[in-house]
Amino acid sequence: MAIMQSNTATDASQLQSSEQAGQRFALVALTTLFFMWGFITCLNDILIPYLKNIFGLSYAQAMLVQFCFFSAYFLVSFPAGLLVSRVGFQKGIVIGLSVAVLGCLLFIPAGRMEIYALFLGALFVLASGITVLQVSANPYVTVLGNERTAASRLTMTQAFNSLGTTVAPSFGALLILPTAGVAVGVATATVIEIPYLILASTLGALALVFAFLRLPIIISDTSPVTTVVEISAWKYRHLVLGAVAIFLYVGAEVSIGSFLVNFISEDSIAGINESEAAFYISLYWGGAMLGRFAGALIMRVVAAGKVLAFSAIGSCILLFITATSSGYLAMYSVLAVGLCNSIMFPAIFSLALAKLGRATSQGSGILCLAIVGGAVVPLLQGLLADRIGIQLTFLLPILCYLYILYYALLGYRAD
Repeated sequence: MAIMQSNTATDASQLQSSEQAGQRFALVALTTLFFMWGFITCLNDILIPYLKNIFGLSYAQAMLVQFCFFSAYFLVSFPAGLLVSRVGFQKGIVIGLSVAVLGCLLFIPAGRMEIYALFLGALFVLASGITVLQVSANPYVTVLGNERTAASRLTMTQAFNSLGTTVAPSFGALLILPTAGVAVGVATATVIEIPYLILASTLGALALVFAFLRLPIIISDTSPVTTVVEISAWKYRHLVLGAVAIFLYVGAEVSIGSFLVNFISEDSIAGINESEAAFYISLYWGGAMLGRFAGALIMRVVAAGKVLAFSAIGSCILLFITATSSGYLAMYSVLAVGLCNSIMFPAIFSLALAKLGRATSQGSGILCLAIVGGAVVPLLQGLLADRIGIQLTFLLPILCYLYILYYALLGYRAD
């Protein structure tokens, strides 16, 4: 009897060890996705000044790049959530990568025909694929281990998302922006073909890898007795308020990044050309990367809500300095906001998904839908910039961070 019990304990230990190894491998594989969609998203910051020059656009018209990209989250998130609930997280990832490949390839006819509307359409398709990836991968990370450390795990994977956003500006500056300073109509939009062909090849290779990977099957169900009638994520107040926080956070972060090249290029700030200014965007997103690596450790011992509140306060102070000063003080203040942004998305996301049980997949879809803030806030800031200039418009994101401060202190509490 003692021998049988020993063998049973050994088998259970080996099974647990194998399961943990499978989860670690799954996390490693998922980090590649976070890197890629961070890279793709941040390339928009380079596309905006480039296309603005090519087509002679106003700031508001140039911000249609972000509007079309992030509006995909609003239109595709719910269908993506339904898709993932039917086919599972892994197949959802493969589908998302495949759609993103199509979006990258559409940049070829857009560049050769030199029609701005076609670029916007290609961005929408590309973002649709990224949306499916978001809906699939974010909840996968949160349930892939202990619920208590979900915020830490998501923060760590988001750090690799920030690594992608840190590398992308340099990549874009080298391949896209060198000709951005020439007169309208002289540079051609076909320059964009090469970087997006590279992206299409990389995403296609990842789709093949994830199609054949043997990842753990995750069922996001912590409440087996929940009935179909009760599975409605909208009834959770902390989730709905969290969706508003995601909307405003993404809107503020994207809006700031979208204006950095033009802002830094102004004579009253740094007075450098757009290609040189693009490299400073890496500091903005690099701060987010470093902060997420640090935040993954900090949020193991400090509550996510407290860290989120501290970051929101820091963002407000730095943006006020940006809007009311000049020269390098204004430039480095706005770049430092990236460090404050670092933990916001994973902290809000994990707090909003806490205790949702079977509604986790739907909740993830709602939060990804809220990423449409990246479409709305930059457009609003663009409309303001056309009227009052770029600098004073940095007061707008302060309002976003004030709401995030409220969510960090009170709004996140689950009923």
